[in-house]
Amino acid sequence: MSGSDLTSCTACELSLYLREGKTSSEEIIRAFLSRMEEVEERVHAYLHWDREDMLDQAKKSDERRSKENTLGPLDGIPVGLKDIICVEGQPLTAASKILENYVSPYDATVTKKLKRAGTILSGRLNLDEFAMGSSTENSAYGPTRNPWNLDCVPGGSSGGSSAAVAARETPLTLGSDTGGSIRQPASLCGVVGMKPTYGMVSRFGLAAFASSLDQIGPFAQTVQDAALLLEVISGHDPLDSTSYPIEVPSYFNVLQTTNQPRKIGLPVEFFGPGMDEDVRNAIERTINFYQSLGYEMVEVSLPSTNLSIPVYYVIATAEASSNLARYDGIRYTSRSSKAENAIDVYAKSRGEGFGEEVKRRCILGAYGLSSGYYDAYYLKAQKARTLIREDFNRAFEEVDAILTPTSPTPAFQFGEKSEDPISMYLSDVYTISTNLAGLPGISVPCGFSESGLPIGMQLIGKAFEESMLLSIAQDFDQAHEFGRRAPIL
Repeated sequence: MSGSDLTSCTACELSLYLREGKTSSEEIIRAFLSRMEEVEERVHAYLHWDREDMLDQAKKSDERRSKENTLGPLDGIPVGLKDIICVEGQPLTAASKILENYVSPYDATVTKKLKRAGTILSGRLNLDEFAMGSSTENSAYGPTRNPWNLDCVPGGSSGGSSAAVAARETPLTLGSDTGGSIRQPASLCGVVGMKPTYGMVSRFGLAAFASSLDQIGPFAQTVQDAALLLEVISGHDPLDSTSYPIEVPSYFNVLQTTNQPRKIGLPVEFFGPGMDEDVRNAIERTINFYQSLGYEMVEVSLPSTNLSIPVYYVIATAEASSNLARYDGIRYTSRSSKAENAIDVYAKSRGEGFGEEVKRRCILGAYGLSSGYYDAYYLKAQKARTLIREDFNRAFEEVDAILTPTSPTPAFQFGEKSEDPISMYLSDVYTISTNLAGLPGISVPCGFSESGLPIGMQLIGKAFEESMLLSIAQDFDQAHEFGRRAPIL
């Protein structure tokens, strides 16, 4: 098979070709390496990759296959990792200058699982610094560009992860989602992106942003591919105290069975002003499609939705301030050469190492946790978070899933929102509440704007019912395959 044929394939297709002997893992990796070399100068999805290491991994996979010792359906398939997930012996920068010389001494739990599954770790993907952003403009190493329009952002913070799949530089990637950082870039880049239930995937080895919100999840061309990757990385981990002890079903096998039409909720609060007309039209067509399959669409209310953004930015910044206190220039982070005393080491190292958005959020978080303000801000935000979760619980008494837009607009141009933090924060208005409630959410491509930019729809499910959520998403994705369309680069 030609290189372009291989890079256009889904992970499931590549897995089938490997089983049938139509290609080898080494051929697959060489094809994707060629694609990376062709488009990376324009897209900049990757921060680091090691050509020889990838080829060595591929040769070992081919050797296993020749001996009939294949480790699973993803053995020999490349997977890119957001540069916030630890891989032993590889750089981990979190797209920050403060970690520019850091090499991870251990594997994250998801990394270990990928290795046990035989996947080829294809490199480190760009992001907003420490996952703080919605456009991947905040990376200390330069922005990632949207493959559908290089003048537009890919979304964030997992912009490198979404752009790499859209540009066909890899069939699968992992990102992290704190307030929409998988689903929003998936929508803007026209790929599938899923945030699992909080606790379904181990956070051990993930550089923390907001510990009660962060969750690792997959990007792919199709729901089926995302299900296959989710199955590999899910499951209880004793190294993560928030990991939930639940048996992981075969999500891939679930998708091979016939799904019965179910009830889908349409929250009135998500369909008001502020939604781009192209997005509204695409979502209406999506609703009509589900109705044509026999799904019942039910109007529901999530009355605390208006609290989501203020609650999120109190809780997330407070946790970020605490988590990032460890980056102090003393231990494993870069130390300022201008420091003249102990106070300088802290102040100047952090001042030089952190970007403006990280500084902004750390300051906000420290303020919210400070004496005299804790009760007024952080404690009140946690109480409001409970109201948001209870809204979802009531809605799920009536419906099996909730359908919303993923993003209020298609991809916006570079610089359009970077000088207006509030406008940027509103990019995640449809995704944040899912994180606050700890629920699974998936973004699936559902159309294109008049200017040719992708649009995504979001499905939100009940906690730990990823199987149902994937099945409902699959019904749409299989019939439309918007994610199989590739941009011309």
